[in-house]
Amino acid sequence: MQLEQPELSTTGGTEPTNRDTTLSQDSVFTVLSNARRRFAIKYLNQHATEDRVELRDLAEQIAAWENDIPVEEVTYKQRKRVYTSLYQSHLPKLHELDVVEYDCNRGTIERTETVDELDVYLEVLEGDEIPWSDFAVGVAAVNAAFVVAAAAGVVPFFAGSGFATAAVGAGLFLVVALAHTVYTRRRRL
Repeated sequence: MQLEQPELSTTGGTEPTNRDTTLSQDSVFTVLSNARRRFAIKYLNQHATEDRVELRDLAEQIAAWENDIPVEEVTYKQRKRVYTSLYQSHLPKLHELDVVEYDCNRGTIERTETVDELDVYLEVLEGDEIPWSDFAVGVAAVNAAFVVAAAAGVVPFFAGSGFATAAVGAGLFLVVALAHTVYTRRRRL
């Protein structure tokens, strides 16, 4: 991915001013620095097969994610708060950087090719994948259980030697680290 510094206009027009198909490093950080913009990108990626999405639907889903509730339980106030910030701030910023095509008069948003550049910075999980951070926590919990079991003498194999317990723990983390390294190298662009 090329990171170039685009020329951005400060005019109040509705046309995107970043006509280059690559985002600068500052632009990437600007886009991803806000949770609502990240949620908007997530929603657009989930609806990539649709030509455009409605601002109302986007606001409702983001409000549901932010409040950790189903979409059906989102209140008018929750949706309105998200809708207003998307309408006034976040979508114009994404449009300016050519991440989305935003028609504020119609309340519609479309993905652009530029949005695909951001996937590498977001943890993209397919299907039922477990995030690596959760997997590492699980391995740490298993290791802690072995240590407790060894200390209590429940697991006779480890009871006699703290070295054996430490070796199993280190081995678990080594396997996870190697698997993560192979996995991320295969997904590099």
